[in-house]
Amino acid sequence: MTVTTEPDALSPGGEPARGRIKCVVWDLDRTLWDGILLEDGEVVPRPAVVAHIRRLDAMGVLHSVASRNDHDTAMAKLREFGLDELFLCPQIGWNAKSDSIRHLARRLNLGTDAFAFVDDQEFELAEVGHVLPEVTLVRDADIDEVLVGPAFTPRFVTGESAERRIMYREQLAREELEREFVGTGDEFLATLDMRFTIARAERDDLQRAEELTVRTNQLNSTGRTYSYDDLDALRRSPDHLLLVASLTDRFGSYGKIGLALVEKSAPDWRLNMLLMSCRVMSRGVGMVLLHHIMGLARDAGAGLQADFVETGRNRMMQITYAFSGFREIARDGAHVVLAADLGHHREPPAHVRLEVTT
Repeated sequence: MTVTTEPDALSPGGEPARGRIKCVVWDLDRTLWDGILLEDGEVVPRPAVVAHIRRLDAMGVLHSVASRNDHDTAMAKLREFGLDELFLCPQIGWNAKSDSIRHLARRLNLGTDAFAFVDDQEFELAEVGHVLPEVTLVRDADIDEVLVGPAFTPRFVTGESAERRIMYREQLAREELEREFVGTGDEFLATLDMRFTIARAERDDLQRAEELTVRTNQLNSTGRTYSYDDLDALRRSPDHLLLVASLTDRFGSYGKIGLALVEKSAPDWRLNMLLMSCRVMSRGVGMVLLHHIMGLARDAGAGLQADFVETGRNRMMQITYAFSGFREIARDGAHVVLAADLGHHREPPAHVRLEVTT
């Protein structure tokens, strides 16, 4: 039986949202391993737990630790078992586990509703559930049933899914370097050698494109999800333009981090959807794709309008539109239509090299 404080989130069609959980946070004693490390000395990893962690990791689900333990002793044991690299930003100490999850949410730039927490202690589950009711709570005895459910299982597993943990480690390395960098933020970004690529979506992009619509919340203009078949039809439509954006820097690739759907109507093009991965929020590239589309519309002699739906999570995208010269021209509840002032079209910032292959 799953301990949970809210029903599974639903997709627009009413089905449980697939792949909603982006990070699973694990207790250690009597959960990841048998025994209590500081009392028993010798502990043994539970094979079924390790198998679940590796399976989910291969599908792009991240993992971390929230454990009341001595940090150095526990990390040494994880390294001994060859498991330390599977966990991002392990939280091992004596703080409340809800504090650990909130810290992880900040470090990984994820909403707390994207987390699941696994523990053997009812007290710890209740503490997290009380402070963070949006977190999915799972008893350790229930993992074989729960961790194969739809919330933990994306519809597609892409090449980028399998590399997600590595991409997050690269991002954490960037952030550490930024903290140590002496100079302005712009000067730091200039050291990264960033390359932003925009291309028409191909069939091979569609699994990742669907994944982006499902996983992206904060920088999603409408909150709408699109299936693989929907995206494939739109990709082939002569009246639509489906664009994907990628980003690399000297640390490696961020992968495909942006998606835009443009309806080429007259006299105004309609930007039906714009989204960017939260992983690039601090890289100064949030407006590159939007301004590229503004330039395309201007060059085609068309105006540009955009759909925006207030979801409660995407205010940052609303701010992005406002800073790019969009103004509200119509509203129906949470659904807003924005119109662009194409005179606000700007070239990419100096620290980004733009490559367009459309």
